[in-house]
Amino acid sequence: MQFSELWLRSFVSPALDSDALGHLLTMAGLEVEEQGGVAAVFSKVVVAQIVEAEKHPNADKLRVCKVDAGQGELLQIVCGAPNAAAGIRIPCALVGADLAGFGIKAAKLRGVESFGMLCSAKELGISDESSGLLVLPEDAPIGTDIREYLKLDDTLFTIKLTPNRADCLSLSGIAREVAALTGSPLSLPVCEAVAATHGETRAVVLDAPAACPRYSGRIVRGVNAKAPTPDWMQQRLVRSGIRSISALVDVTNYVMLELGQPLHAFDNAKLNGAIHVRLPKDGEQVLLLNGQTITPAADTLLIADESRALALAGVMGGEDSGITLETTDLFLESAFFAPEAIAGRARTYGFSSDASYRFERGVDFELAGKAMERATRLILDICGGEAGPVQEALVADKLPARAPIRLRAARVRRVLGIALTADTVAEMFQRLGLVVVRDGDDFVVTPPSYRFDLEIEEDLIEEIARLYGYDNIPVVAPRGPITMLPRPEARRDTMSIRRLVASREYQEVINFAFVEEAWEKDFCANLDPVRLANPIASQMSVMRSSLIGGLVANLVTNRKRQTNRVRVFEIGRCFSRDAAGKPVEGFHQPVRLAALAGGFARPEQWGEANRNVDFFDLKADLEALLLPRVAEFERAAHPALHPGRSARVLLDGREIGFIGELHPVWVQRYELGTAPVVFEVELDALRDTVTPAYREVSRFPAVTRDLALVVEQGVAAAGLLKGLLGVAPTIVQRIELFDQYQGKGIEPNRKSLAFRVTMQETQRTLEDAEVDAAMAILTVHAEEYLGAKLRA
Repeated sequence: MQFSELWLRSFVSPALDSDALGHLLTMAGLEVEEQGGVAAVFSKVVVAQIVEAEKHPNADKLRVCKVDAGQGELLQIVCGAPNAAAGIRIPCALVGADLAGFGIKAAKLRGVESFGMLCSAKELGISDESSGLLVLPEDAPIGTDIREYLKLDDTLFTIKLTPNRADCLSLSGIAREVAALTGSPLSLPVCEAVAATHGETRAVVLDAPAACPRYSGRIVRGVNAKAPTPDWMQQRLVRSGIRSISALVDVTNYVMLELGQPLHAFDNAKLNGAIHVRLPKDGEQVLLLNGQTITPAADTLLIADESRALALAGVMGGEDSGITLETTDLFLESAFFAPEAIAGRARTYGFSSDASYRFERGVDFELAGKAMERATRLILDICGGEAGPVQEALVADKLPARAPIRLRAARVRRVLGIALTADTVAEMFQRLGLVVVRDGDDFVVTPPSYRFDLEIEEDLIEEIARLYGYDNIPVVAPRGPITMLPRPEARRDTMSIRRLVASREYQEVINFAFVEEAWEKDFCANLDPVRLANPIASQMSVMRSSLIGGLVANLVTNRKRQTNRVRVFEIGRCFSRDAAGKPVEGFHQPVRLAALAGGFARPEQWGEANRNVDFFDLKADLEALLLPRVAEFERAAHPALHPGRSARVLLDGREIGFIGELHPVWVQRYELGTAPVVFEVELDALRDTVTPAYREVSRFPAVTRDLALVVEQGVAAAGLLKGLLGVAPTIVQRIELFDQYQGKGIEPNRKSLAFRVTMQETQRTLEDAEVDAAMAILTVHAEEYLGAKLRA
């Protein structure tokens, strides 16, 4: 909303300069986006008249003018403007004038002396374009400062309004706000009824009263559509960002800016019968004023006569029924349209209008009659004519209701943190034009018809804060006890886990949570991923249910840049649908840690031969993250992993993730060269640890024995180790697998697993007999219960 400060001050003029007024509006919620003068800064430019204009003797495009600038004698000025002619009045910059840093001096142009410069609107900074001198009215007083005559010491404000403040889409609305904020007297335009001087009317029928409960129309006969728009009106329109078109159109635009009520004028001679406000018929089309022919949707409200559609209601008029310079009789429309009936309709057809911008936000439903009288008076004063009686169709029970709102004084103090007397609050509401009734400590407030935004108690509290001044509300620092909450020793934070992973030579990455659908299919066998309603890109259309796809993409990027050794990890949230049948179905969003290692197991060096990373390298990294807790690894299939080199990870009997080598199919498809190894586990499983417990360090020597067992090829070493630990006597401190053998001396379908058993006591040296007894217990259990045989 752009407006002129001088126009605003004709309604209310507080004792504030332009900057202070702009700050006041911004702090009241009407944010001033732009603020600037209507013209460039210049001096010593006056109204002048060209008395004579003759061709320059030495230049075809120049003229030598004799100019009366009110200086007592005529000035000789050389001018190149094509419209320089005797008799016209124009701005003249005198010698010594400063036009935005450009000084005017006496000079010779092609041998002819020139004492000044005749100015265009562009040279004065009034307009960006100009085809010649700025021609002033014939009654412009010669010698008057042009800034004073054209009222150029004016400021243009552009305010940014929130959608709920449609009442400020007019000068009257803004003036009401300024008056309420400053207490300055308010003088709004007078809208006296215009007496009818003829009896001709046109019937109005409301076929869709819920969308248009009020419609007023009046016939004005004998108007002069070619009458010029007064300069004061053109000036206010232009400074509000609206181009002057013709007197009749300008009046409707002017009243819209002044009062906030959009109007429309039809050529009465082009109308047939009664006016209907209705929904469109099948296949009906409308040719609009912008030259666009549309087929209105079924929910688009139309203005029509007995034979055809005339306009899009509240949006734009039709070309076939619009007024022209030949119009003599017009039908003036002023109506209230429900916001929901207009909202979005203009955008549906690819354009916008000032009328729809206001109606879809809410226009005062009591304003239509006042705007009709105001526009009628202006038309009669400018274009002449005779006004007929106003024909109004009204369905009162369809108009918006303004329900009273109860405001509790205690609620005001609690929300704003300030104590205001009841009289102060009541006075604020009265300044806003609200009807207030006291009910004990409460206020019962009835909003006026133009305040669509006041519906609940908090809306009234906001009004109090605006009038009191946001910058006057004291800033009180919150107070509260600060207590250091204990962090369990058995619980690690996420940053500690990051440091642990980074210490194993992994680099952290952060990938998008929305991924390619193909990744979900390849790495998770997920054919029904969580889809995004509005993806930012076609290749990011679903939410990830695993972190593996992002890590593989990171590896692909690095391989393309000849980086052979890659070790990356990510901590992030994954997304999947909850299983059906839960009390509340939604999305499961666990946080997981995933890591990928590809390329050489160690950095290239002279002391160790290069080898590619394998399953056991990554398994060692994962076990280090879980320490002092010990995980179990069971062979299991996973869609992303090699069928014979993958396992699920168990902790305390609960599955927490998986680990394995990437499937050869995906290695080939994503052109990885060698297969990387990955794991993905729940982050909470890594966060939970055990509290360290002191154990006495033995001063006595430990005894080690080796136990080699031959088992079936399918027996897992982890299961065998778990069984041995379950029956081990108390002197057994550790049992570790240190060798696996297949080959000569072992049957083809069997394998040898060698365990090192460490035994020790803290109070004495172990005897051979108890060591042998412990080993016997382990051997017997392995043979009888685990199906193993002692290797010969």
